[in-house]
Amino acid sequence: MLKIRLMGTKSDIRWFQNFLQIDSDIEVLELSDIYPNKGTDRYYRSYAEVERKDGNAGRPTENGKSK
Repeated sequence: MLKIRLMGTKSDIRWFQNFLQIDSDIEVLELSDIYPNKGTDRYYRSYAEVERKDGNAGRPTENGKSK
């Protein structure tokens, strides 16, 4: 599982959240609300928890090579 902090404009964050949800290799476990960043009116932050849909993708097999 990965915990990701997204930072950007509201539009950019929404775009990336949608991108995560349509990617066939990623399962989105949780997306947070969008929060304002201190000290700026332009940039915001959001948090995502994701994991691979195939739990073994990219992990070494018994012979030491990735699947």
